[in-house]
Amino acid sequence: MSVVDAAHRGRSSKGRTRLLIAAAAAAMAMLASLLVFLAPAQAQQTGFHVQGRNLVDANGNTFVMRGSTHPEVWYESQNNAIRDMAALGANTVRVVLGSGHRGWGTSTQAEVAAVIAECKQYKVVCVLELHDTTGYGDQAGAATLAQAVQYWNGIKGALIGQEKYVLINIGNEPLGNSTASQWTSATTSAIQGMRNNGFTHTLVVDAPNWGQDWSNTMRSNAPQVFNADPQRNTVFSVHMYEVYTSASTVTAYFNAFQQMNLPLIVGEYGNVHAGQSVAWATIQSEAQARGIGWIAWSWSGDGVGLDQVSNFNPSQMTTWGQQVFNSQYGIRNTSKPASIYGTTPTSGRIVGTASNRCVDLPSSTSGTQAQLWDCSTSRTGQAWTRSSTGELRVNGKCLDAEGRGTANGTRAILWDCNGAANQRWNVNSNGTITNVHNGLCLDAANAATANGTPIILWTCNGGANQRWTLT
Repeated sequence: MSVVDAAHRGRSSKGRTRLLIAAAAAAMAMLASLLVFLAPAQAQQTGFHVQGRNLVDANGNTFVMRGSTHPEVWYESQNNAIRDMAALGANTVRVVLGSGHRGWGTSTQAEVAAVIAECKQYKVVCVLELHDTTGYGDQAGAATLAQAVQYWNGIKGALIGQEKYVLINIGNEPLGNSTASQWTSATTSAIQGMRNNGFTHTLVVDAPNWGQDWSNTMRSNAPQVFNADPQRNTVFSVHMYEVYTSASTVTAYFNAFQQMNLPLIVGEYGNVHAGQSVAWATIQSEAQARGIGWIAWSWSGDGVGLDQVSNFNPSQMTTWGQQVFNSQYGIRNTSKPASIYGTTPTSGRIVGTASNRCVDLPSSTSGTQAQLWDCSTSRTGQAWTRSSTGELRVNGKCLDAEGRGTANGTRAILWDCNGAANQRWNVNSNGTITNVHNGLCLDAANAATANGTPIILWTCNGGANQRWTLT
């Protein structure tokens, strides 16, 4: 663990198992200014692109990130992390890569291509980030942004053609405290270097000061940097830790980018950091109100208290994980998949991936448990309608988590519609259907596939008996 400039107010200790990285920050002063930006010289419509403050996908629909981070370069053997995050409703996964400048290895072109394929398989957007730039100037061995551009160019074969699915986060927390003043020129050069190398992807650039921008360098110079991108396709990323202990610091930062009409995401944040509480609930609620994307740190393997699940096991969710995925404005309640992966029908049948049978209500009596049954247009208990509030209705009633249960094995039953959270469901991009009240997945009991198999609720585990297609 490295110690950052002690003259500054805080010391950040965002841990990594292979290398614990320190980050520091101090108080920030806000300056809001209303600016008008030039139109793109050539709008990039083949992939993600920026329109005003919004990130827009290749179909022209606004996309708001709701995701977590997978430390891929440190845990290459954890092959289910992206799958498991998607199963919990994440629409974005930020993937940690290495260029070989630090002690944690190099992410090869083949490895990156495999990560992208996995993101596409589970219908999440990949934000690929190079981590070796972390704390440049304050931490020995950190890569420069110019070296980051060289890395991306070296794995270009895995990236070109993936603009619909991938954003490139050029370098993680690329400048510490002693080098923050270099951020504008270094970031501008990096963006232009990426464009000169033929990259048309949406680029994500992190703030200096270990990502927290306590010096307001990114905020003050963002207009200049944005307009230096010939494609006007750059998103700004701030990391919110102990600099953002109060609601006012969060809203002030959001206000500044909103008034500048520039795209901002929270590329990392936690609930507690360097011994100080972070205003995570404000980050979530204000981001939801303003359409700002966020990516929480970190799925697992962090080592100092910001793991969302223990040991990469989604059944061992931490308090922080509950706040990320299950809080009022967390992933399960606010995440919507990118439209590039298709839209969810509002009516039709619910077909099991494992069984190829339909979710069926054999009776219209309240309390009847849902089951698997051969799909048939003659069975009215298979004709589902999805309401705008997330209810799944059939025969005039709603699919219900019985008794507002929260335990594994809670029955999925038919009940009179009442608007409660246990009757609202998230239909996720990876095929799972999760209950808003308890966060559990709709599940064919015991992974059975026969007619009459009861439908229950169970901790999401990525199994085929928890994946469904709405036809």
